[in-house]
Formats: sequence, structure tokens, C-alpha cells
Amino acid sequence: MGPQRADLLKKELGIYTFNDLLYHFPFRHIDRTKITPVLSITPVTEYAQVAGVITSIETIGNGPGKRLVASLADKSDEIELVWFQGINWIQKSLAQGNAYLVYGRISFFNGKAQMVHPDMEILTDEKKEGKAVLEPVYPSTEKLKSKGLGGKQIGKLTFTLFNHISASDIKENLPDGLLRQLKIEDRFKAFSHIHFPRTDEEYQQAVKRLKFEELFIAQLRMARLMINRHHFSKGVIFGKVGHYFNTFYSDYLPFELTEAQKRVIREIRNDTGSGKQMNRLLQGDVGSGKTIVAVLIMLLASDNGYQSCLMAPTEILAQQHYASISRLLEGMKVNVALLTGTVKGAERKRIVGELTEGELQILIGTHAVIEEAVQFKNLGIVIIDEQHRFGVEQRARLWQKAKIPPHVLVMTATPIPRTLAMTAYGDLDYSVIDELPPGRQPITTVHRYENARAKVMGFLKAEIAKGRQIYIVFPLIEESAKLDYENLMKGYENVKAYFPEPKYYISMVHGKQPAAQKEQNMRQFVTKEAQILVSTTVIEVGVDVPNATVMVIESAEKFGLSQLHQLRGRVGRGAEKSYCILITGNKLGNDARERIKTMTSTQNGFEIAEKDLELRGPGEIDGTRQSGMLNLKLAHLVKDRPVSELARNMALRVLNDDPELDSAENLRLKEFLQEQKEGISWSKIS
Repeated sequence: MGPQRADLLKKELGIYTFNDLLYHFPFRHIDRTKITPVLSITPVTEYAQVAGVITSIETIGNGPGKRLVASLADKSDEIELVWFQGINWIQKSLAQGNAYLVYGRISFFNGKAQMVHPDMEILTDEKKEGKAVLEPVYPSTEKLKSKGLGGKQIGKLTFTLFNHISASDIKENLPDGLLRQLKIEDRFKAFSHIHFPRTDEEYQQAVKRLKFEELFIAQLRMARLMINRHHFSKGVIFGKVGHYFNTFYSDYLPFELTEAQKRVIREIRNDTGSGKQMNRLLQGDVGSGKTIVAVLIMLLASDNGYQSCLMAPTEILAQQHYASISRLLEGMKVNVALLTGTVKGAERKRIVGELTEGELQILIGTHAVIEEAVQFKNLGIVIIDEQHRFGVEQRARLWQKAKIPPHVLVMTATPIPRTLAMTAYGDLDYSVIDELPPGRQPITTVHRYENARAKVMGFLKAEIAKGRQIYIVFPLIEESAKLDYENLMKGYENVKAYFPEPKYYISMVHGKQPAAQKEQNMRQFVTKEAQILVSTTVIEVGVDVPNATVMVIESAEKFGLSQLHQLRGRVGRGAEKSYCILITGNKLGNDARERIKTMTSTQNGFEIAEKDLELRGPGEIDGTRQSGMLNLKLAHLVKDRPVSELARNMALRVLNDDPELDSAENLRLKEFLQEQKEGISWSKIS
């Protein structure tokens, strides 16, 4: 194709090479042998192919609402064809009295079946006899369609490509034994059949093969990273459980550990005693007791003569960790310090000195702990809270503070479905605390429409009268930051009208405030000076105010499920009954309704994460973690969970037998991974 259209294909669909074209899969196939009589189309019909004659064509309306409407009749009835774009071009190409073969999505308007922007072609004798078979329909864009590169033209390009290539161009990359064992077809055949199948069975076999390949290669790459780390990364040894751990466990532990917490501690003890560096992801829902696990592991390090560092993303969170850990260790002779950007002068000098001398056992801090001047005598473990808030380079600077890289425990309260965690974090070992400690009260979650606002405000006043505090959160969508800011300010004024000063005091936190002001306003809420905190989502991570019992989420339909769950987790931290109120507009889309329904029916973070993944797809996991490894074109991590688990098991089996992939059986696999890594293959030459 010419340079202009080629450029457009790159910009619009990211198709640069033959390989990109191969991986631009059709999203459905049209069975050209099947023609549906108009009379048999019902509201449950999704797509249909109809053959008939155009009986009328007219343009209706002016300006933005202008549309072209044609009637197409077969022997049974009539269907309307509608166009909102490209009206002049369509009008010139349609002729009243001519017969057409028409394909499109069915909708009903005023009780009458219609197709909007259907695919159309002249009905020939060959088409009437239904000789054509499964025809691929490719994703395209309006811009491409206007330049004659719609789904049909992309199909012609792909068809031409297959006339120029053979099995030697799409080389097999899976071992023969695996192909036989799983009864899947070879790679060239799979690519041919996913684009141009003769039957639905052929198409399904191609999809099965290519989904497995996608997930297997991703799992193989991550499993190799993990195996290499286990084989080659030397770690400090926490060989004994001693005085600190045992004293805390028997005399200071505030409650009985859950079985999940005990299991996680055993997993970490095994890792830290193995002589290999630990890299473990600890995932636990809001309030599941990750901090107690962290404390016990830091005491284990102290028993073995090593220092610990706990790094949190914000000063408030670091201060809260420091306060709660100091409280837990009160009475034990453990030296704990807090280092943040606001710790200056003599206090900072003292902390840095005690760290270097080895007198300080546990350091809790923010980014301040990674500064050059902060050096440890013998750092044994680094615990990172809400790790996705830190860049990889920032974390790496901590590893460099010890001769042997310290053990790493990454903690997150963002529920990640196991399927996704095993794929996205396949190079980390994975622990999960999947039960809540006894005594955590369930949070009553309710949905209220905008028109019930006065009742909601009355309820908030009653809670404040009992001495409780309230969060009111507004959405923040980066693309419309200005609009969001205006909504927040409007919302703030609205709240002030319901809760006038001096009887009530409202604090506000948002992204445009300077850090110092944000900290100060947050502190007013933490210290109970303010009864209400109006905020954007900056409070979702780690703020612990046990006296806050109500979380009001404004425009709840604009939030993702995991985010709603995180926000809800800010209440229910004390002994009092807590509530989460989701306020939405009166009109809700299907997905939004599904999210709200999920929130009001369950508090299980893992169920919520599964539902979120199902509704949204994996998106970006913690910023582009493992970028490239999860570049899935076909597989879906929720719907294809069995395939994902099979792929992981097969990848581990292959690597256990042949870690370096040196056997003749695995050589093609090794070459394929090498090609991907170097980015050199025939597919890059277009």
C-alpha cells in the first residue's frame, strides 16, 4: 500500500509490519451462507444478514441530527437501514430498486427492526446461492474507513499476505510433545484458521491454540525470571527465631493471629532462612492484619542481628505506621525511629548516626530513607507498603544499601485476583491473607440516588451528633481535571450549606493543594478538629481514623470497583457501626449498575477484584508492571482462567525438566524467546 495509507494504519491501529497484521485478529466472522428473513428478526437477534431490494431512500433532519434512512424489503417484511455519517457518499452509491446483501447489528426503533451503518454489497447470483463461507470482520476506525481502509479492506490485505507466506514464515515455537499432549494444531494452521476458517470448529481450534501460546509464553518468561532469582540471588539468612520474636508473640500480641497470618509468616520464615533473597508479594484486604505480620518479620530480623526498613508512600501513612508499631512494641527494648522529609537537624543526625552504628533496629519512613546520606550497618529486610506508589528505581536504591541485597516484602491492600497475580507478578513469590481478624464489623453499604441527598445529610448529622466523623469523596478523572476541581468546589460549598460553621468544621484535601497544606488539613481530621473531610481520592491509601464511621462517595458510578472498595475500607476501623453510602445520578449504565450492585452485596475484596477484572479487563497492573509480558491479544485473564492455569503448570513443568531450554525438544522455544527479547525476526521487516 502507499505511504499515506500505511502511515494511517500505523497511527490508528499500530500496524507496522506483516507480523502486526497477522496479530490484528478479526473480532467476528459472518456466515455468508446464512440469510435471515426480515420477519424472523426479533429483539433478541444480535446480528443478521438480509437480502432484499431498496424500496425508498430519504434524508431526515438537519445539523447534528441529520440521518439517511433507507427501507430494504425481502419477501417477508421490511427493515430500516440508517446512516449518521458519510451520508453523501452512501446516497450516491445506493440505488432504489437494486438488490443488496446487507449485514449488521440489529436494533429496534419505534417497534421496527433497523440496522445502523450496515455492511452492504450488490446481491449477485453467486451470493444468492450462498457460496461464500465465513468472512472475517476486522476492527477499524472511522478515520481509516474514510480512506477506504475499513474492516473489509483490512481483510483483503490479510488475505493477500497469506498468499505470500508459508509455514516456514510462521515457524512453530511450541515443543512437539506439548502439541501432541494438548491436542492443539500447529502455529501456521492456527493463524490461517483464525483469519479465514472454513467452519466454526476450525476457528475454535485456532483460538484454543493461540490463547494457550500467548499465556504459555508469558508464564514461561516470568517463571524463568523467578527460577533464575531462586538459583542465583544470594540472600542473608534469618536462621533462628529468638528473644524478640518469641517475647512479642507470647506477651505483646494484642490478639490471636488468624490461620492466614500464621501461614504467611511460615512462608516468609522459609524464604528468609533459605540463603536466597526473598522477593515476596503480600496481599491482604483492607484491615486483614498485614502490619502485625510486618512487625513479627522485622523482629525476626532483629533476632538474627539485622536491621529492618519499612517504607510508606506518604508522610501521614509513615507516621501512622510509626505510631501503631511503637504502640505494639511498647515495653520491649526495640529501637524504632521515624524518618520523613520533615525530620531535620539534630533529630535527623541522631537517626542517621544510630543507623550507621547498628543501634537502630527498625526504621520507618517515606522516600527520605533512600537518600544517599541514610546508610545502614546491616540492612536485612525492606518492607514496602502500597508498592505501586514507588518507582522501580526508588526501590532499587534501597537494595544498594547492603552488601548482600536485603529480603524484600511488598505489601498491598489492593485486592488482585489470584489469576492475575500469578500472571502479573509471576516473578514474585505470592502470599495472601484471605481472612479478616475477629472483631472487624461489617460495613453497611447502601446505594442512594441524587434525589435522596437531603435524607443522606440528615443521617450524617445524626452520626456527627454521636461524636463520629465523616468522609465525603468526589471523583477525580485526569482528562477533565478542571471540571473535577469545579465539581469538588461546588460539592464543598454544598456540604458547607448543610453543615454551617461554627457548629461544624469541614476540612478539604485535593491534588492542587501544596503538600504542606494537604498534610495540615488531613491532620485536622486525624486529630478530630474537623468532623468532615471533603476530598478527592487522595485518601484511599492508608489513612487510619478509627472514629470515622461514614464514607460518602459522590458520583459513585464514575469509580472503578477496586477503588470503591479501597475507599470503603477507610471506615469500619473502630468499635462503632460503620456505613458506606454510594450516591449516583438517576440514570446508570449497565456496567455502573453492576458495580454498585456488587458493592452493596459483598465486602470480600477478592470477589470484588474478580468482578472488576471481568468488567474492565486487566488494564494496567500497577502502572505498566511487566510491560510487554501481559500484552494479551486474545486471552482474557478471567474468562480463560483454566487455560491460564494450564499454561502456568506446563511452563513450570518444562522449566523444571530443562531450566535453560537446551534440549533439542525445547530449542525452538528458546530461539523464539530470544527473538522476542532482541526484537529481531522476519516479522519486523515489512
